[in-house]
Amino acid sequence: MEMNYHDRPTVWDMRGKKAKGEKIAMLFVETHDEARAAASAGIDMLSIVDTLFTPQMREAAGNCFVQVGLLYGELATSDDYLRAAHRVMLLGADCVYCAAGIGTVKALADEGIPVVSHVGLIPSKCTWTGGFRAVGKTADSALAVWEHVKALEEAGCFGAELEVVPDRVGEWITRNTSMIMLGMGAGPGADAQYLFTEDVLGYGQNHKPRHGKVYRDFKSEFERLQRERVAAFKEFIDDVHSGAYPAPEHVVAIANDEFDAFLAGARSGQ
Repeated sequence: MEMNYHDRPTVWDMRGKKAKGEKIAMLFVETHDEARAAASAGIDMLSIVDTLFTPQMREAAGNCFVQVGLLYGELATSDDYLRAAHRVMLLGADCVYCAAGIGTVKALADEGIPVVSHVGLIPSKCTWTGGFRAVGKTADSALAVWEHVKALEEAGCFGAELEVVPDRVGEWITRNTSMIMLGMGAGPGADAQYLFTEDVLGYGQNHKPRHGKVYRDFKSEFERLQRERVAAFKEFIDDVHSGAYPAPEHVVAIANDEFDAFLAGARSGQ
């Protein structure tokens, strides 16, 4: 798909989708093929980690709105995040994901960089909420999520990932914030439904989340392809050992008279 920057949706467009109640389909992708497939299918929004975001990946993503995940834990100070954010925006990111503190999020937003943060179950900080489990199942916990949402909104965030909270909590929060809420296990009321490609295609190696839905069985196909790779490599080895490869059709020929002249010249120098 040929990319034209002016055809890509903007923050304004994404906010317009929320205002009109249009649901956003979002995927986390890791390869050029996944990005190209998402663009061809018409996926609205992609999430790509910084280490994988290159000009080639931006091109593969076509006209998808691309969120680039800045590396929490590898980046430390607000200046680190600012440098990384400006770099990926210059490469064609449409927004950045930042799981750092409110001060860093505000520093990015104050520079006019569209920022998506994270509320609910935040994997990088889940020790504070009891590990990989739902957040917001009690009134106090749900209120803490809401307070976090309001703080991010005040800091200037464009959106936030809303992960593994009860559906009614997710719907109420989504309706009562100006931010675009990117739901991952947050029920149908979120502005976006966000899944990992590995879960959609059924090849994930990690625990399958409750909110995951498998649409194709790529795991079996990948396993079949791996068996075919091994078989092909063994056949190649056999051909090399037996002399069946290379065959005449795989080599470059030389005319007899040219070869005889080569031999004469080579031997005369011995």
